[in-house]
Amino acid sequence: MSYAEIFLIAIGLAMDAFAVSICKGLSLKKMSYKGAVICGVYFGIFQVLMPLIGYLLTSSFRNAIEDYDHWVAFILLAVIGLSMIRESGKEEKQNSDFGFMAMVPLAIATSIDALAIGISFAVLKVSLPLPLTLIGIVSFILSFIGVRIGNAFGARYKKSAEIIGGIILIGIGVKILLEHLGVF
Repeated sequence: MSYAEIFLIAIGLAMDAFAVSICKGLSLKKMSYKGAVICGVYFGIFQVLMPLIGYLLTSSFRNAIEDYDHWVAFILLAVIGLSMIRESGKEEKQNSDFGFMAMVPLAIATSIDALAIGISFAVLKVSLPLPLTLIGIVSFILSFIGVRIGNAFGARYKKSAEIIGGIILIGIGVKILLEHLGVF
Protein backbone atom coordinates (compact mmCIF):
# COMPACT_ATOMS: atom_id res chain seq x y z
CA MET A 1 0.00 0.00 0.00
CA SER A 2 1.48 3.35 -1.06
CA TYR A 3 1.96 6.41 1.15
CA ALA A 4 -0.61 8.28 -0.96
CA GLU A 5 -3.19 5.53 -0.41
CA ILE A 6 -2.54 5.52 3.33
CA PHE A 7 -2.84 9.32 3.43
CA LEU A 8 -6.14 9.23 1.53
CA ILE A 9 -7.46 6.57 3.91
CA ALA A 10 -6.42 8.76 6.85
CA ILE A 11 -8.26 11.75 5.39
CA GLY A 12 -11.34 9.66 4.63
CA LEU A 13 -11.46 8.25 8.14
CA ALA A 14 -11.05 11.73 9.64
CA MET A 15 -13.94 13.33 7.71
CA ASP A 16 -16.69 12.28 10.12
CA ALA A 17 -14.59 13.43 13.08
CA PHE A 18 -13.97 16.72 11.26
CA ALA A 19 -17.71 17.27 10.73
CA VAL A 20 -18.51 16.45 14.36
CA SER A 21 -15.71 18.79 15.50
CA ILE A 22 -17.29 21.59 13.49
CA CYS A 23 -20.52 20.88 15.37
CA LYS A 24 -18.69 21.01 18.69
CA GLY A 25 -17.16 24.37 17.74
CA LEU A 26 -20.57 25.70 16.72
CA SER A 27 -21.82 25.46 20.30
CA LEU A 28 -18.97 27.50 21.82
CA LYS A 29 -19.48 31.14 22.73
CA LYS A 30 -15.73 31.71 22.75
CA MET A 31 -13.00 29.69 21.06
CA SER A 32 -11.55 27.07 23.38
CA TYR A 33 -8.15 25.81 22.35
CA LYS A 34 -8.41 23.30 25.18
CA GLY A 35 -11.68 22.02 23.68
CA ALA A 36 -10.10 21.84 20.24
CA VAL A 37 -7.19 19.82 21.62
CA ILE A 38 -9.57 17.54 23.53
CA CYS A 39 -11.58 16.93 20.34
CA GLY A 40 -8.38 16.18 18.46
CA VAL A 41 -7.12 13.80 21.12
CA TYR A 42 -10.37 11.85 21.48
CA PHE A 43 -10.96 11.54 17.76
CA GLY A 44 -7.29 10.87 17.02
CA ILE A 45 -7.07 8.10 19.64
CA PHE A 46 -10.29 6.40 18.59
CA GLN A 47 -9.38 6.63 14.89
CA VAL A 48 -6.18 4.75 15.79
CA LEU A 49 -7.77 2.24 18.16
CA MET A 50 -10.56 1.11 15.86
CA PRO A 51 -8.33 0.00 12.94
CA LEU A 52 -6.06 -1.69 15.49
CA ILE A 53 -9.04 -3.56 16.95
CA GLY A 54 -10.25 -4.42 13.45
CA TYR A 55 -6.79 -5.70 12.59
CA LEU A 56 -6.71 -7.90 15.66
CA LEU A 57 -10.17 -9.37 15.21
CA THR A 58 -10.46 -12.73 13.58
CA SER A 59 -12.22 -13.04 10.26
CA SER A 60 -15.11 -14.85 11.97
CA PHE A 61 -15.98 -11.59 13.78
CA ARG A 62 -15.87 -9.56 10.59
CA ASN A 63 -19.34 -10.59 9.42
CA ALA A 64 -20.89 -9.92 12.82
CA ILE A 65 -19.39 -6.42 12.97
CA GLU A 66 -20.34 -5.54 9.39
CA ASP A 67 -23.91 -6.58 10.09
CA TYR A 68 -24.53 -3.92 12.71
CA ASP A 69 -21.74 -1.30 12.80
CA HIS A 70 -23.78 1.11 10.69
CA TRP A 71 -26.76 0.79 13.05
CA VAL A 72 -24.61 1.57 16.10
CA ALA A 73 -23.12 4.63 14.39
CA PHE A 74 -26.55 5.79 13.20
CA ILE A 75 -28.18 5.41 16.63
CA LEU A 76 -25.34 7.16 18.48
CA LEU A 77 -25.22 10.09 16.05
CA ALA A 78 -29.03 10.41 15.87
CA VAL A 79 -29.38 10.45 19.67
CA ILE A 80 -26.58 12.98 20.05
CA GLY A 81 -27.94 15.12 17.19
CA LEU A 82 -31.49 15.09 18.58
CA SER A 83 -30.15 15.99 22.01
CA MET A 84 -28.19 18.87 20.50
CA ILE A 85 -31.32 20.18 18.77
CA ARG A 86 -33.38 19.78 21.95
CA GLU A 87 -30.78 21.64 24.01
CA SER A 88 -30.29 24.45 21.48
CA GLY A 89 -30.53 27.89 23.01
CA LYS A 90 -30.00 26.63 26.56
CA GLU A 91 -27.02 27.95 28.44
CA GLU A 92 -24.46 25.29 29.20
CA LYS A 93 -20.95 25.26 30.48
CA GLN A 94 -18.35 25.29 27.74
CA ASN A 95 -16.17 22.64 29.39
CA SER A 96 -19.02 20.15 29.81
CA ASP A 97 -19.28 19.88 26.03
CA PHE A 98 -15.86 18.24 25.95
CA GLY A 99 -16.28 15.94 28.92
CA PHE A 100 -15.69 12.21 28.83
CA MET A 101 -19.40 11.32 28.61
CA ALA A 102 -19.91 13.71 25.69
CA MET A 103 -16.78 12.83 23.73
CA VAL A 104 -16.59 9.03 23.98
CA PRO A 105 -19.90 8.33 22.19
CA LEU A 106 -18.94 10.80 19.44
CA ALA A 107 -15.48 9.28 19.10
CA ILE A 108 -16.92 5.77 18.89
CA ALA A 109 -19.64 6.75 16.42
CA THR A 110 -17.21 8.50 14.09
CA SER A 111 -14.63 5.70 14.16
CA ILE A 112 -16.71 2.53 13.85
CA ASP A 113 -16.07 2.37 10.10
CA ALA A 114 -12.34 2.32 10.87
CA LEU A 115 -12.78 -1.27 12.09
CA ALA A 116 -13.24 -2.34 8.49
CA ILE A 117 -10.04 -0.53 7.52
CA GLY A 118 -8.21 -2.50 10.20
CA ILE A 119 -9.60 -5.74 8.81
CA SER A 120 -8.46 -4.65 5.34
CA PHE A 121 -5.00 -3.88 6.69
CA ALA A 122 -4.85 -7.40 8.17
CA VAL A 123 -5.97 -9.05 4.92
CA LEU A 124 -3.45 -6.99 2.92
CA LYS A 125 -0.74 -7.64 5.54
CA VAL A 126 -0.06 -3.91 5.93
CA SER A 127 2.46 -3.02 8.60
CA LEU A 128 0.49 -0.94 11.13
CA PRO A 129 2.86 1.67 12.61
CA LEU A 130 2.84 4.15 9.69
CA PRO A 131 -0.89 3.94 8.84
CA LEU A 132 -1.99 4.19 12.47
CA THR A 133 0.36 7.11 13.14
CA LEU A 134 -0.82 8.95 10.05
CA ILE A 135 -4.50 8.25 10.80
CA GLY A 136 -4.07 9.59 14.35
CA ILE A 137 -2.22 12.73 13.27
CA VAL A 138 -4.63 13.57 10.43
CA SER A 139 -7.65 12.97 12.69
CA PHE A 140 -6.17 15.18 15.42
CA ILE A 141 -5.36 18.04 13.04
CA LEU A 142 -8.69 17.98 11.19
CA SER A 143 -10.65 17.74 14.45
CA PHE A 144 -8.73 20.68 15.94
CA ILE A 145 -9.34 22.74 12.80
CA GLY A 146 -13.01 21.67 12.79
CA VAL A 147 -13.62 23.15 16.24
CA ARG A 148 -12.05 26.43 15.11
CA ILE A 149 -14.13 26.57 11.93
CA GLY A 150 -17.32 25.75 13.82
CA ASN A 151 -16.60 28.39 16.43
CA ALA A 152 -16.10 31.09 13.83
CA PHE A 153 -19.74 30.68 12.81
CA GLY A 154 -21.29 29.59 16.11
CA ALA A 155 -20.37 32.61 18.21
CA ARG A 156 -22.84 34.78 16.28
CA TYR A 157 -25.61 32.30 15.64
CA LYS A 158 -25.53 29.92 18.62
CA LYS A 159 -29.12 28.62 18.60
CA SER A 160 -29.31 28.18 14.84
CA ALA A 161 -25.81 26.72 14.81
CA GLU A 162 -26.70 24.09 17.42
CA ILE A 163 -29.80 23.10 15.47
CA ILE A 164 -27.76 22.88 12.26
CA GLY A 165 -25.05 20.95 14.11
CA GLY A 166 -27.64 18.47 15.38
CA ILE A 167 -29.04 18.06 11.87
CA ILE A 168 -25.51 17.49 10.54
CA LEU A 169 -24.89 14.74 13.13
CA ILE A 170 -28.17 13.06 12.25
CA GLY A 171 -27.28 13.42 8.55
CA ILE A 172 -23.91 11.75 9.10
CA GLY A 173 -25.67 8.89 10.89
CA VAL A 174 -28.19 8.53 8.06
CA LYS A 175 -25.37 8.63 5.47
CA ILE A 176 -23.47 5.84 7.27
CA LEU A 177 -26.64 3.77 7.53
CA LEU A 178 -27.65 4.23 3.89
CA GLU A 179 -24.12 3.50 2.61
CA HIS A 180 -24.03 0.22 4.52
CA LEU A 181 -27.53 -0.71 3.37
CA GLY A 182 -26.34 -0.28 -0.23
CA VAL A 183 -28.44 2.80 -1.10
CA PHE A 184 -25.37 4.78 -2.21
